[in-house]
Amino acid sequence: MKDKIKSFLMFFSSFLLGGLVMYTLVEKPFTKKVNNLSIDDNTSSSETKVVVENNGISAAVERVYDAVVMVSNYQNNKLAGTGSGFVYKTDKEYGYIMTNYHVVSNNTSLKITFSNDKTVEAKMLGGDEYLDIAVVRVPVSNVIKKAQIGKSTSLKQGDMVFTIGSPVGKIYFNSVTSGIISGLDRLVTVSVKSKNDWVMKVIQVDAAINPGNSGGALLNANGEVIGVNSMKLVDSSIEGMGFAIKIEDVMNHIETFELGKKIERPLLGINYLDVTDVYSLYRQGINVSSDIEEGIVVASVINGTGASKVGLKKGDIITKINGETVSSSAYLKYLLYKYNVGDKVKLTYSRDGREKVVEVQLIKNSS
Repeated sequence: MKDKIKSFLMFFSSFLLGGLVMYTLVEKPFTKKVNNLSIDDNTSSSETKVVVENNGISAAVERVYDAVVMVSNYQNNKLAGTGSGFVYKTDKEYGYIMTNYHVVSNNTSLKITFSNDKTVEAKMLGGDEYLDIAVVRVPVSNVIKKAQIGKSTSLKQGDMVFTIGSPVGKIYFNSVTSGIISGLDRLVTVSVKSKNDWVMKVIQVDAAINPGNSGGALLNANGEVIGVNSMKLVDSSIEGMGFAIKIEDVMNHIETFELGKKIERPLLGINYLDVTDVYSLYRQGINVSSDIEEGIVVASVINGTGASKVGLKKGDIITKINGETVSSSAYLKYLLYKYNVGDKVKLTYSRDGREKVVEVQLIKNSS
């Protein structure tokens, strides 16, 4: 019996010794890893605790903050309105600021306020009301920082973005708001020269964009400019629907604006009406079948243009341009302005219930 007890004690001692050796060779049990730091579940309150800091996008904001400015539009020596902008380029003499066309339109003078509270006179170089972009310049000695231009081509829904601008004027100068990409390639109908006469292709965001934010930069998490804030949907039942112009669409024309030139846009050579504009069609003596719900109706043809050369006439209903459906007069203009002066496009139209296709050469729009 004594021998059995002795054997059991020797076995039990060996078991305990082996367990202790294994414990020292491997990681402590019941330990979890957080950010590559081991935290024991039994850590007492007197021991050092891990503190996780979250600074959000403060580093990205700091990278671009001093490049953002407030733009003040004066008409006949009176302040007509304010907006935002940002320095995107400098040379030996000037700093170049990008903003919205509607922020600086009809100005008699412009002033730019920088993040150091310094305000200077600025000169408008050029812009375009359809793209809603304008370029102004100031002496380079006033520029604090230049923004970095990024890309919108790799954006995905849900990507984080932020904006910097001056909503409601100087009292909220250079406010920062953040959000996500809510939608890409949104087509929004806007009024430029007449009601609902243009379609803009824009980025949709849920970051707060208010009056005064127009012309400010839409930025990615690295603080790079990926768009220019332009507008928001305003309605008591709508919240968080802002829109920005893609930076690539802007940079394609920026040198033209810097030189004070206008974008050359093509002309088809017709005056037209929407198929839904029943009253105007009636006044023109044009009858459109109720079965036709989309397209635009030729009201008249301009002599010497591509449209007149291919025989378009009053009452023809244009339904497609190069295979793309023409849903409205605003969308017709949007499709046409994708092309250059001199380009040829295939026009699909209906006459007396029969579909026809012709090739039309676009000419320069002098208006």
